[in-house]
Amino acid sequence: MFEYYFSTFRYNYINFKGRARRKEVWYFIFINNIICMLLTTIPIITNNGWLIWLSFIYVIASLIPTLALLVRRMHDIGKSGKMILVAFIPLIGFFWILILLLTEGTIGKNKYGPNPKNPYQDLNEIGQTQY
Repeated sequence: MFEYYFSTFRYNYINFKGRARRKEVWYFIFINNIICMLLTTIPIITNNGWLIWLSFIYVIASLIPTLALLVRRMHDIGKSGKMILVAFIPLIGFFWILILLLTEGTIGKNKYGPNPKNPYQDLNEIGQTQY
């Protein structure tokens, strides 16, 4: 579970190319939200103003990896990364993006790369062996 969160920050920090699985997106969102909740509630509980800046810095630092992950998720379902702009449409945008995030990815290779669930699937389809 944590490997998906750390891989987004470590290897895919600004990677807007390729594809991302549903599992990768949802684990990242889950862990990221827990961290954000902790970083915003601890300063309120301890009445420590400087800890609010830590929360602000984390949110800013996680903005680009989150956008990159969402773009790669759109690529996995065969959509352009620009599709995440739909989220700015009031009310409808949130639900449309939620539906897209829950949608199964394209089976096999698409124009954005191989299937992240099984990258060797394309080789098996043409009769080559998996290595």
